[in-house]
Amino acid sequence: MAEPAPDVLQRSDEGKITSKPAKKRWRPQWSAGVALVPAMTITIVCFYGFIIWTFVISLTRSRLLPVYKFTGFDQYVRLFANERWWTAMQNLAIHGFLFIGGCVVFGYLLAILIDRGVKAEGMFRTVFMLPLSMSFIVTGVIWQWVMNPGLGLQEAVRALGWTGFEFNWIVRPDRSIYTLAIAGIWQQVGLCMALFLAGLRNIDPNIWKASRVDGIPVWRVYLHIVTPMLRTVFFTVFILMSAIVMKAFDLVVALTGGGPGFSSDLPARFVVDHILNRQELGLGAAGAFVLLCTVIAVISPYIYYELKKERSGRGH
Repeated sequence: MAEPAPDVLQRSDEGKITSKPAKKRWRPQWSAGVALVPAMTITIVCFYGFIIWTFVISLTRSRLLPVYKFTGFDQYVRLFANERWWTAMQNLAIHGFLFIGGCVVFGYLLAILIDRGVKAEGMFRTVFMLPLSMSFIVTGVIWQWVMNPGLGLQEAVRALGWTGFEFNWIVRPDRSIYTLAIAGIWQQVGLCMALFLAGLRNIDPNIWKASRVDGIPVWRVYLHIVTPMLRTVFFTVFILMSAIVMKAFDLVVALTGGGPGFSSDLPARFVVDHILNRQELGLGAAGAFVLLCTVIAVISPYIYYELKKERSGRGH
């Protein structure tokens, strides 16, 4: 806490020296609090307020416009009986596992390779970070061209003489969901690499000196020493990539359109499609709220575990 300002000495007209209480200084913490009020207000209204509004709408039969005539959990019954919804949730699990796992593994490996002192490090960083400057719409269009069996990678390889080569996943219902993971990893791996590289550059150099003296292989140092030290970075990457997976919409629309059929559909596209195209506002709101609950159920245990370990580490 800031100490109170000392009294100011002053001389009166009779020549006596008296003390006058000094004016209280404006405390910095009050300034920070006032500055945070607008941001906090916007967050409460636009985030938490609309979460509550979405849940309220999900309890109604709203279609094109909101209708505040409550019908209980009818929309949730319809949602859980919808086969397309369960297909989208299954695709979300597959896409999330592949996308998050691929971004973490490849991002970490690329960061390690660059951290080992590869030549032209700046060029490699730029190359891997370049896809991040594109939107998911552009990424989807690019990979749609690449995976198009008639004019993409398959046709290019066959033109070289390998006529039996096939890469037609984008038109196969059993493989189309994997194309989303490939395109997503290609775009986001640069961000993961940058985060991991920043963490590796903060590792104490004395650790490497001690490992060389003890004759410990480099891979063992990364596996058993460096990786546990980057737990916070892994936590950050996991949260960021999970958020991208849960709200994935534009990549699906640009790359596969949710097809063939609904084989690559995701919950975010299901919600938007029912709200805008099918005029099922209540059902779309129910899907959005269930998706939010799914996010909380998946991420909360990991967040709790990491925060608990961080507190226990501070306690020691």
